[in-house]
Amino acid sequence: MYCRFVFLLFLFFAKPLYQADASSGLDILRQRVVTELMEPAVDEANIKSLIRTIRKDGSWPGINYQDTSRTGFEHRVHLENMVALSRAYQKPGNKYYQDSAVKQTLTTALDFWLAHDFICDNWWWNQIGTPNLMVSILLLMDEDLTEEQKNKAVPIASRANLNAWGARPGGDRIKIAGIWGKYGLFKKDSSIVAEAVSTMAEEIHFATDRGDTADLRGLQRDLSFHHRHDQVTSTLSYGLGYANAFADWAAKVAGTAYRFPEEKIKLLVDFYLDGICKTMVYGKYPDPGAKNRSLTRQETLEAHSIEIPEKLLQATDYRKKELEKIVKIRQGKIQPGLTFNKFFWHSEYFSHQRPDYFTSVRMYSSRNHNMEQPYNGEGLKNHHLADGSNFISRTGREYAGIFPVWDWQKIPGTTVVQKPALPVEDEIQKQGLTAFVGAITDGRYGAATFDFKSPHDSLEAKKAWFLFDKEYVCLGAGIHAGADYPVATTLNQCLLKRDVIVLKNKRQSKLKKGVHTLDQVDGVFHDSIAYLFPSPTHVQLENQADTGSWYGINRQSDSPKETLSKDIFKLWLDHGSKPQNASYAYVVIPAIAVADIEHYQQEAPVQILVNSPEMQAVAHTGLGITQIVFYKAGKIQIAENINLMSDSPGLIMVHTDGKQIKKITVADPSRKLKTIHLKLTARIDSNGNHYKTVWHPAEGYTDMTINLPEGEYAGKSVVVKM
Repeated sequence: MYCRFVFLLFLFFAKPLYQADASSGLDILRQRVVTELMEPAVDEANIKSLIRTIRKDGSWPGINYQDTSRTGFEHRVHLENMVALSRAYQKPGNKYYQDSAVKQTLTTALDFWLAHDFICDNWWWNQIGTPNLMVSILLLMDEDLTEEQKNKAVPIASRANLNAWGARPGGDRIKIAGIWGKYGLFKKDSSIVAEAVSTMAEEIHFATDRGDTADLRGLQRDLSFHHRHDQVTSTLSYGLGYANAFADWAAKVAGTAYRFPEEKIKLLVDFYLDGICKTMVYGKYPDPGAKNRSLTRQETLEAHSIEIPEKLLQATDYRKKELEKIVKIRQGKIQPGLTFNKFFWHSEYFSHQRPDYFTSVRMYSSRNHNMEQPYNGEGLKNHHLADGSNFISRTGREYAGIFPVWDWQKIPGTTVVQKPALPVEDEIQKQGLTAFVGAITDGRYGAATFDFKSPHDSLEAKKAWFLFDKEYVCLGAGIHAGADYPVATTLNQCLLKRDVIVLKNKRQSKLKKGVHTLDQVDGVFHDSIAYLFPSPTHVQLENQADTGSWYGINRQSDSPKETLSKDIFKLWLDHGSKPQNASYAYVVIPAIAVADIEHYQQEAPVQILVNSPEMQAVAHTGLGITQIVFYKAGKIQIAENINLMSDSPGLIMVHTDGKQIKKITVADPSRKLKTIHLKLTARIDSNGNHYKTVWHPAEGYTDMTINLPEGEYAGKSVVVKM
């Protein structure tokens, strides 16, 4: 009720602003939209083909007009053809400008569509896809269309309206509002445009600010994005569309009476830089670990363009240098040089960026679901994609195009029962079974923990990741399974780029292509990444071609059905059938030369302190950092003469300088605690807003109580600087 009142106030106060010189502002805005529609180059060869191949009834060969299913609807090609013809007819400088054959072809094709008014089984095409393309044709052609054509096309375009079923909170309402605004521009109706712009502005808020505690779709406080009630991260899908729609209109309305409020633009910029860009390799390439069903689309991991940041720069100076840096990175003008560690506590997604590599961890808990459902026949093998996936990228191209040939039960980072076949696609989406899932971060370093119980198999494991600068450590303990199939933990499965080197007994040997069982190895090296084991380990490795097809993972009608073959690097640990209390430990060192590995092993900057079902802990001696996962109350020595005790489960990270504690970071993965209580055998006299300490000189320890965030911020880290 409160949000509705605020929205009405916004409209009340915004209306006079939009009415001021409305006709002038409307004309400027309309011209900007038409100019943008005209920007793409005209493919003259394509236009020639469209003119030559159109049938008398207005259809084109090669399009299945009978299939209006969710996996079909090739009618989109017909719509795109009409937009291309409209652009060719109206754009000066191309050979088909004002060409009568182009207009006749468009007229015939448009009449064919208007006569049939094709409706798809997927609502998205009816309320977003088709209206958007139809209104584009209306804006481009306008007076060159007959009144009858316009009268028939307008109802189709206006299906993208603010009362449509699809205009619900989250990623689609803002898109529909944008199409509704274009419809208002075609109609030259300032009230429609004002309504559309006001709606888009209102959509830029946190989901909880909507005032409906039952509907938490949309932008989250951690700057991730949820499109549905399943609470699955959709930052790089619907969240990206949400940002794109707003940025597009923010640039269009800049400097006019329709401009957006600055606070809305600032929030969108924050989401773009600290949400979207921090789920991307170098702010440029999408992280596979942040994807859902779109992972099974061709070109899904291609580099993002500069379009959104450039449009935001047209609308605001807020965080200008950071937006400009993203633009230059994507243009290849500068090296990224990015460093951060980020946990999205509402989405259980964790990312870690260094100047020469990016890695991430994807998890789920009882608070959310593991994966998006395989809507429209996409993402048919995504069952284990969120089971602690840990992708590692040096270039952003390590997994590009790999997914048709992937072994979907050996996703990097995951521990999975190796079943003869995956369950049916209706069994992909599952709610998590455990609450103790989360991460700790101070913005630069961090650790993640996953108390994992598979909703697909009788499998459980305590999994943790500890991330530093040059390396990160992966631990697993308490691995149990009851199935009669082997259980595997996969270190990586990526495109095979270079030679694979095996490290054993201080010797390095190059592997021939094939399937390998390797005993007592110290590590494996591939494509500038070393995977080192603290003790000699038995591993499985493949470096050979695998086959598959896009259609095997995506049933859309345009998915290629031909069999592909790609060379794959696959490295995993075999825990055997029905493992009981199995474990694993390995260190990943990206951006290292094979010649430098021996020196790294001698230096040994990371130490695995504990790897058990009760506690997992790693210390980095060079950085003075100790990271601990307490699955229950416990005690550990973190430095000389410094012991740390926790009265409860939790995540703790301690920075020390010699014998002194400099910083403590804590988090509660369970989201149940109000405080974390620690005892440290070191004197700490400071107190702060979020913590208090009591020194006990006789016993030689400090009691420390740290207040934890609650509500929407539960699960967020608290950093205490001494």
